[in-house]
Amino acid sequence: MKTDRIILGIDPGTNIMGYGIIQIAGKKVEVLSLGVLQLKKYDDHHIKLQKIFERTLSLIDEYKPDDLAIEAPFFGKNVQSMLKLGRAQGVAIAAALYRTVPTFEYSPRKIKQSITGKGSSTKEQVAYMLKNLLSIKEMPEFLDATDALAAAVCHYFQNQTPEKKKSYTGWKAFITENPERLKKL
Repeated sequence: MKTDRIILGIDPGTNIMGYGIIQIAGKKVEVLSLGVLQLKKYDDHHIKLQKIFERTLSLIDEYKPDDLAIEAPFFGKNVQSMLKLGRAQGVAIAAALYRTVPTFEYSPRKIKQSITGKGSSTKEQVAYMLKNLLSIKEMPEFLDATDALAAAVCHYFQNQTPEKKKSYTGWKAFITENPERLKKL
């Protein structure tokens, strides 16, 4: 993963869709945008899907992300809710594909684990960790926004390439490469 990138994170929903956009410059992660799309005012499910598609496209057109990280639907007991959530996720993915933005899907457990170290963390715990990690001054009203931000940060964490440790052929090579580490008596 190159070091200068923009990642759009989405927490899909048919009542509230969260989004969070981060920019990575070197090793610095900065929040570019954080918010929600409120869909409760629409009665027609198809109109909600249209609004999700349009908002996702507008975010892509405005911020030009390199990747989309989206939360995968979790398995619940209500089949109708799962179907609607899957459609919302599919529409957001379709918008990214329409603009040829690579898409990556993460389970809620994986996202929570990458942010807090614990896959069973609450939304509040995830938001608190992100606030500290990214120095967010004002938290959004809806935790759907921080959930989306968490998806973007999770994607960043999952795709960092660790710096390759240099190996040396012996002490002489190490001292030659690292003279500042030699203690002078």
